[in-house]
Amino acid sequence: MIRLVLFDIDGTLVHTGGAGVKAFARAFATEFGVPDGAERLKFAGRTDVSLVREFFTLQCIEPSPENFDRFFTSYLHWLQQLIPDCHGGACHGVLEFYQELRARPEPPLIGLLTGNIKRGARIKLDRFNLWEKFPFGGFADDHEERPKIAAAALRRGSEQFGRDLRGEEVLVIGDTPLDIHCGRAIGAKVLAVATGGASLEELQRHNPDWSVPNLTHIASAQFFD
Repeated sequence: MIRLVLFDIDGTLVHTGGAGVKAFARAFATEFGVPDGAERLKFAGRTDVSLVREFFTLQCIEPSPENFDRFFTSYLHWLQQLIPDCHGGACHGVLEFYQELRARPEPPLIGLLTGNIKRGARIKLDRFNLWEKFPFGGFADDHEERPKIAAAALRRGSEQFGRDLRGEEVLVIGDTPLDIHCGRAIGAKVLAVATGGASLEELQRHNPDWSVPNLTHIASAQFFD
């Protein structure tokens, strides 16, 4: 039985109309003087820290703690400025699926597994009144690599549950091949949704346990049989 469900954010829980990418671009331009700094980066499924490190490498900028701090201070400022006017919302079926999970006789713990830094994740989810639904998770603050973020989310879920959870008791929900791979890194079951960074056919090539166009196409009850 699934005891822990971990959701990705961008393209899985919400669409923000590209507010995150725009905030990255503004930070690159205003803090480091590179007006097109986001154009060569592929954001889908990546972690914030790995994206910034790639930018520093491409621009021959020292990846020092001070420069990371400069970037993220600027990024959070711009994200806060841009998010109120973003065109987006919860992905199709998310709220209904969440309510189904919460209505179970023994509801699973529900958390986040995201490449966003925690403060960025909160800004995005607060915009749609979703942050409080996810009391814990794994974030890019925990590690630059998604498998290590998944391990952090699993550890926190186990602490909440009161014992070490096994991989088969965990369901990871995401919209990119990288979400599938990081779920596999902790031995979790994976539900891939084609609501964001990849088509259904591309997701299926990476062998998730389930793959659907969106969360209206699957009933949560089957994870608890």
